[in-house]
Amino acid sequence: MKVGDLVKVKRSSLGVSVGTMGLIVCSYDIRGDYDTSPGEKVHELQLIGPKPLNRRYLDRDLEVVK
Repeated sequence: MKVGDLVKVKRSSLGVSVGTMGLIVCSYDIRGDYDTSPGEKVHELQLIGPKPLNRRYLDRDLEVVK
């Protein structure tokens, strides 16, 4: 996944349901921590909807829309 990709959320969170779509606006590398593996990325999404907002998700919580 890279900046500019259209993605779908695979894990719900507060105010964001599964299947919500968004555009990746930033990506960050993270260090391995408790439940993340080294090399995994955090992506900041601009979610599509009536009130656009930005949220951060891990690689494993997103799916690229083709």
